[in-house]
Amino acid sequence: MDQNCVLQRVILPRDEDPLDVRPLYLDEPDTTHCHVASRRSTTVPSSAKVSFATYFNAFPASYWKRWTTVDEVVLKLAVRGSGRIDVYRSRPSGDIIHVEGRYVREADEWTDVEFAVSLKPFEDGGWIWFDVFTDDTPLEIREAAWTVREPLPVQKVAIGMTTMRPVDAVIALRALGEDPAVLEVVDKVFVADQGAVKVRDTQGYAEAAALLGDKLEIIEQDNLGGSGGFTRGMFEAIEHTDVDQIMLMDDDIRLEPDAVLRSNAFARAAAQPVVVGSHMLNLHSRARLHSYAEIVDLGSCFWRAAPGAVTDHDFGTDSLRETAAVHPRIDATYNGWWMCLFPREVIRRTGYPLPLFIKWDDAEYSLRALEKGFPTVSLPGSAVWHMPWTDKNDSTDWQAYFHTRNRLILAALHSPYDVKAGLVKHGLKLTLRHLLSMEYSTVMLQQKALEDFMAGPATLFESLRTGLPEVRRLRAEYSDAQTLPSAREFPPPTFDQVHAEAMLRPSTSKITTVKRAAKSLLHNLSKPEPDAAGRPQMNVPALSARWSLLGNLDSATVSTADGTAVAFYKRDPKEFRALAKRAARNYRRLGQEWDELKRVYRAALPELTSTESWRKVFEN
Repeated sequence: MDQNCVLQRVILPRDEDPLDVRPLYLDEPDTTHCHVASRRSTTVPSSAKVSFATYFNAFPASYWKRWTTVDEVVLKLAVRGSGRIDVYRSRPSGDIIHVEGRYVREADEWTDVEFAVSLKPFEDGGWIWFDVFTDDTPLEIREAAWTVREPLPVQKVAIGMTTMRPVDAVIALRALGEDPAVLEVVDKVFVADQGAVKVRDTQGYAEAAALLGDKLEIIEQDNLGGSGGFTRGMFEAIEHTDVDQIMLMDDDIRLEPDAVLRSNAFARAAAQPVVVGSHMLNLHSRARLHSYAEIVDLGSCFWRAAPGAVTDHDFGTDSLRETAAVHPRIDATYNGWWMCLFPREVIRRTGYPLPLFIKWDDAEYSLRALEKGFPTVSLPGSAVWHMPWTDKNDSTDWQAYFHTRNRLILAALHSPYDVKAGLVKHGLKLTLRHLLSMEYSTVMLQQKALEDFMAGPATLFESLRTGLPEVRRLRAEYSDAQTLPSAREFPPPTFDQVHAEAMLRPSTSKITTVKRAAKSLLHNLSKPEPDAAGRPQMNVPALSARWSLLGNLDSATVSTADGTAVAFYKRDPKEFRALAKRAARNYRRLGQEWDELKRVYRAALPELTSTESWRKVFEN
């Protein structure tokens, strides 16, 4: 089989994969289990029905119809034994249609089987897959793939990875190097090593490096955040190679190597240059699809799931053919850089990412690319496993600074709407929520972010090196930012959990919410109980850490979202008033200066994203 004709290989779990990934590859009845001989070979046992209508093995036909020049896909597979193979397709509604079937009778030798399916009816949605039925003998399948008749143009890809987690990076590098087909399309792998512990010194690095050979290049640099690390990968690929595609990927992922091949093939077949994003699967619950397609709502200036997109969908309980919501085509406006591929032309015409350190750099870049005529496609069947956002709360820790500042930068650069009133209203509401929750360090960082944004873009490049140390220094002064491993490290609480029940009940109306907020506000302006600063009133789990509860306490230990640590929150009316006044002053100024700030940031964009500006950063 000509590999340049392959759009998507039919693949199977690796030996090291946990069992809960299996529903992503095979849809098997409880009484049937195929024997997986390799990543490309399986045996369907006798008297069985097995479907390949799965996330990794069904073909997302509507995306290929909408965005590429492919008008027909050919399923090719080699089989041995006896059984029936049936090809199905779905409508955007999820309704299933039988396309074609064929019986393979007692094939003692390997026999090639083909099914051609037109992509004509797939404009709005739909997948294609095949099922296998056996009688009294098994059927072996190997080297199955969704293909085209004529080969796609050959295009090589360079991978850019940024790492602070060398162990994870080595695992990802090894996964890349172990697949010969991946090595055929990957020309270079650039690793921007920004951590204190170096990748070269990590166990397993020598083996991973041997697999990749001279394709691998480790670049040790200061910690410039995700934007500085990813931009380094782009920069090296553009300046020092002639590759056609540049793929960015996180270090803290578990890689499905075929995602590289599928993204590469999709971009090669695209009718116009497009950014090709991969989905995020849940690293902690492997059959769950966490992120399917996302957009930036330029009215509210927040990212969210695209209209109609599923979130946190469990293919272990609800298969692809049973889930109507995954059958319509969903359009995204950006894709996270856990894995995302860019044609060379997109980078050449869009420029490099903004120097934002972390947060919003991926969303901003896709919006800027879209303004240049390059949309983003989040491609089903191309995915990596990554920790889901629900397992952490980075909007309240040190990252709150970058969330706040960089969202304002994106809004100033790209929103076509008059958003200043909404930004001010939301900002004040968020400030009050955090103040009532005794999250004073979060409010302080948000206000510093606001002030730095209003100071203009001149120091953005400098802040790549200075921003994080300054944020951590300021945050360390607050008790809600100081953690210990467990609540057992603190004195026992004075209240029990029953005290919290009423305050955690959801509000039934806006009037109830307003009354609760007023009560909490009055409480926060009053003098705390004398012993509350030395002994927490409650131990509050992360899931219960809401303003409606914390706003009525004088102190509490609060768990972090990932369950690894506990902070001691202490109510401080003086700090409450000072931060509230600072926020009111800053948001009043933001509303007054918004139009001028938009002009300043938009004028600075070419320099902030230029080759020469980033070259100076890397040379230093």
